Formats: sequence, C-alpha cells, structure tokens
Amino acid sequence: MSFNTLDGVDVKGRRALVRVDFNVPMADGEVADDTRLRAALPTIERLRAGGAKVILLAHFDRPKGKRVDSMSLRPVVGPLSVLVGTPVGFADDCTGPTAGQAVDAMRDGDVLLLENLRFHAGEEANDPAFAASLAENGDLFVNDAFSAAHRAHASTEGIAHILPSYAGEAMRRELEALDAALGNPKRPVLGIVGGSKVSTKLDLLKNLVEKLDALAIGGGMANTFLFAQGAEVGASFCEKDLADTAREIIDLAKAGNCQLLLPIDVVVAERLEAGVASRVCGLAEVGENERILDAGPETVAKLESVMDGASTLIWNGPLGVFEIPPFDKATTAAARHAGELAKAGRLIAVAGGGDTVSALHHAGAADDFTFVSTAGGAFLEWMEGKTLPGVLALQARPADVN
Repeated sequence: MSFNTLDGVDVKGRRALVRVDFNVPMADGEVADDTRLRAALPTIERLRAGGAKVILLAHFDRPKGKRVDSMSLRPVVGPLSVLVGTPVGFADDCTGPTAGQAVDAMRDGDVLLLENLRFHAGEEANDPAFAASLAENGDLFVNDAFSAAHRAHASTEGIAHILPSYAGEAMRRELEALDAALGNPKRPVLGIVGGSKVSTKLDLLKNLVEKLDALAIGGGMANTFLFAQGAEVGASFCEKDLADTAREIIDLAKAGNCQLLLPIDVVVAERLEAGVASRVCGLAEVGENERILDAGPETVAKLESVMDGASTLIWNGPLGVFEIPPFDKATTAAARHAGELAKAGRLIAVAGGGDTVSALHHAGAADDFTFVSTAGGAFLEWMEGKTLPGVLALQARPADVN
C-alpha cells in the first residue's frame, strides 16, 4: 500500500486543512465521549509542532444541507481546547468570508475548527465548487478521518484533487493496521465474522473466503449456515431464503482452501432475556421452541485452538447476543483469548465495527488487541475489498508542498 504521509513535509507557516471525525456522542448539548477528539490529537500536535496553522474540517449528524443549530460543532470547542492544551478558535461557517477571515487571523501553531460541513448540500454531493471553496483556505490537505473515507464527499475526496494531500496520523495507523490484517498479512490468517444477518455481509463473506486461511462464522448468521447444512435451528433467527447463498459461500471456501468454522454446539433458550434459563446442546438437540443465542464451549475451544495456530486475526461481529448475559460467554472468552495472544506478541489481532468494539470492551480485551477500529462502515467496506474514495485520493498523485 502506498499513500502520501506528512513525513518529510515542511508545514511551517502553511495552512493545513485537516478532515477529522468529530461526529461525537452528545448529551444535553455537551460531548459525552471524547474518543474521536483524542484520536485527532497526534495529527494536530504534529502539525502544530511543525509550525502549521491547523484548520479542522468535520461534520456532525445529518442536517441534510441546511443549518440546524442543534447540530453545530461549537460544543466541541471547549473539550477540544482542553485536550490540545491551547484555545481552539471557531468559525461559524466552513467557507466564505466568515471562514476566510478566521483563517487569515491565525498565527503559526493556532488551531481553528470550522462549522459543520454538512450545513452545505455541496459537501455530500461532492460538488466541485464547494470543494474549491474549502480549498481556498488551505495550502495542503490532511485526511485523518478514515471513518468517512468510504464516502466520496467534497471534504474527503473532492478537495484531495485540488491541494497536495496526505494521510494524518490516525488515518496512517488505520491503513497500516488493515494492510497488516488483509493487504499483506502474516499467515495463517483467521477471520471471525458475527452478527445477525448474512444478507448484510454477503460481499464481506465472499471476499474473505478467498483471502483467509480460516473463517469462523458466529451470531445469528451462523444459524443460516447451519440450516443450509440441514441442522434444526428451532425458533432461532434464520434467513432461510439465503440457504442457497450460504451453500455457495461454503463451496467458495472449499475452493479457496479456507477452513470454515461453524458452531458445533450452541447455547439455547426460549426467550431472550437477561438471566433466562438456558442450556448448552448439540446441533441435533435444538428444541422447536428454542432459540440459538450463543456459541457453545466446544465451539469456543475449537476457535481458540485455530487462533493458537494463526499469525493474524481480523474480527468483525460478536459470536452471540453479548449484550444480554449469559449469551456473552462465547464472545468474551474468544476475545480474551485473542487479546492474550496479541499481548504476548503471538498474534496480530485487528478488529472493527460498532458491535465488535462494544463487545471487546465488554470483554475487557479491547486494549490488548493490536488495533481496534471505530470506523464502522469504512472498516466493513475495506474488509469487503472495496476501494475507498477518501483513501484512493491520497494515492492519486505525488504530493509535495516543499
């Protein structure tokens, strides 16, 4: 993988337009979780140390091209100032005279946050005129928002064709981690894909069985595969109309010499409630009124054994309904085992996707993984083998502002 970075770039006195992901959780008008603000700090600090004027571009929520006061980025300024360690300026627009005057007033090392990009319809439309208006306030562009890189928007793709463009530090770390997991991995490579629906992850599964040495399928989607092989799934969630598709993926795995790991025992209950009576049983023992809600201990033991022989793990989606005990046991056990291997240097463990991140935190294993992506859709599309416009734009041409 080859993409432009800030290494060796002289940024002193330059206006650096930095696309960040500040689409943060809010509660009562205040930032409820500053994780995404913290993720931008290495790039901000690097540019400030080099003497750049740091101008932050971000979106918040879905105002659909109109100014919506409740979707302003202004509440981010206070928490960000504390994290950066210096007052962060704010402009009430991201283009035009308001933004231009705020940028003109900056000194080297200053940080300025511009108002919500999505207050302008041109952002999501990737309108060339809007991209050009953004570019007027910069000498170079830095994309540090991998989570938005799967969208060809003005601030992620359009602007990159106007200004010399680079990957920020968070973007660089994400791309390097994903390259280590799928692009140029150390083999054998094991994938874990969970979640409820096969229908939402068809492209992902078809791509992975052609690239991985082993693939474990869990969660509700495993029920569809079990059903496709003739197993009784009782009252479990199951996309029975996708049985042929599941069999096609099984055949693709065989053709690609990818070992497919499906549950060999399961945890069942008649209701999905915390603390409900449940039992472990074999695949032939699922009752008519029972629902498969987690993988069983034998399945976890098999998965951990394959994990022990792997060099790389890429994980998306839980193995069961981890949010509701006792159906969190399989996900928690497998996550902790992967974390222990990664911490010991025996496994490169990369994970991503909203439910996955929550599950790893629930298991107390997130900090032990090699890399955990919070990118969601972009992470999933990367795993599906799709080209991300925001990443491609960083590879489009040599960049040089020296």
